[in-house]
Amino acid sequence: MTRIEFFFNVEDKLRKVAELSGAAVGKGRKLMVLTPDRETAARLGHVLWTQAPTGFLPHCRLDHALAAETPILIDWNAGQVPHHDVLINLQQSQPAFFSRFTRLIEIVGADEEDKVHARARYKFYRDRGYELRSFDASGAAL
Repeated sequence: MTRIEFFFNVEDKLRKVAELSGAAVGKGRKLMVLTPDRETAARLGHVLWTQAPTGFLPHCRLDHALAAETPILIDWNAGQVPHHDVLINLQQSQPAFFSRFTRLIEIVGADEEDKVHARARYKFYRDRGYELRSFDASGAAL
């Protein structure tokens, strides 16, 4: 069953994705990052390119010729994903295909609108019997 984790109160969602991606790639994991749109995918790509020189995180779009060999895939559409290891969701709704992945990470910003959508996703997963873990990125105790 897919392991689901929520990171709440994230001030900079793209930096958090880069942080989590770096840790996962360091452990040999492969990721699919589902963004809400093309612009966010491009901004995330820029964040991953501008990490410290020793911290570069190899990534590409899902439709790139090297997608099957690249540790981090970024896209706003879920096409044929060449792996089903870790999915990071930045969209407002739950991905229809999340259960194919070993692990799902939901990133939730600090603004109320983002939290409302996250609560709906949390309830969706909980009502289907998934075990959920939550982490408060603000440092406050849950």
